[in-house]
Amino acid sequence: MLTDPYARQFSYLRLSLTDACNLKCQYCLPDGYKKKQAHNFLDVNEIQHVVSGFAELGISKVRLTGGEPALRKDLPQIITAVASIPGITSVALTTNGLNLHKHINRWHSAGLTHLNVSVDSLNPAQFKLITGSNQFIQIMDGIEQAIALGLTVKMNAVLMKGLNLHEWEQFMAFIQTKPITLRFIEVMQTLDNHAFFAAQHVRGSEMYEQLIQAGWQPVLGNISDGPAKTLWHPDFQGRIGFIMPYSKDFCTTCNRLRVSARGALHTCLFAEAGSDLRYLLQSPQQQTALKQKIVALVQQKTPSHPLHEGGSGATSDLAMLGG
Repeated sequence: MLTDPYARQFSYLRLSLTDACNLKCQYCLPDGYKKKQAHNFLDVNEIQHVVSGFAELGISKVRLTGGEPALRKDLPQIITAVASIPGITSVALTTNGLNLHKHINRWHSAGLTHLNVSVDSLNPAQFKLITGSNQFIQIMDGIEQAIALGLTVKMNAVLMKGLNLHEWEQFMAFIQTKPITLRFIEVMQTLDNHAFFAAQHVRGSEMYEQLIQAGWQPVLGNISDGPAKTLWHPDFQGRIGFIMPYSKDFCTTCNRLRVSARGALHTCLFAEAGSDLRYLLQSPQQQTALKQKIVALVQQKTPSHPLHEGGSGATSDLAMLGG
């Protein structure tokens, strides 16, 4: 198992497939995606090499992220390649859901086991205001298809003071009858959203404590779970979770590493820079060197992110590395 100098063990890899996205979410790419460099993203063979290296070091869960990973036409082949690697027991996808209703059956057949869909509002008009998309109904249809297929499904909503906090009761009513985990994510400050962050940030810790007082109970996680603190209630079919990067000791349980769409290892979402692995992904003969470099880079991981000090590293937007 990969272990850093602070005794944190890593079983979870977030692999970005592209930094492109086809939405205009106010908290991420309000002006839309703008291509900054060539789209020379990792191909299927390179992805198989890098994930195999991490798997041999104890990684068991891989999340495919973006930007929007469904923009990759070879996504089914990527899912199949990752799912076939020995040691990988969970293949997850985070998507905005625009193509979900068209492709979820194929992704499931390819080996997808877990699905996270970004749904920042349950009101179609408000959803369009936040994301720029009028396809709310199609996205929700895709989620229903995924549930019917037996996938583990979660919905992610970035919690924003002036844009969706007023829908709290509607969100709660939704999970009362849906077997789904709804997770609220605190707005995170990036290089490009300082004013938005100041106006919209809501502390999830306060809402979490209110639910505890109302009889909700913590869900016990396992080693490959992400950073969310999840709650359940006997009167609800669904669960509710919070991702609270500004909470005390958020980083003490970190168990995830990130690889960018061009093959750089980021030991933190808000690191100043990534470290190139791509030159070690060209042949199986490089696998030992790849693993040695991963181990060495994990030893350089810092104890915490810089968000509390107002820093965001080199992260200009969340599409850049998959949040």
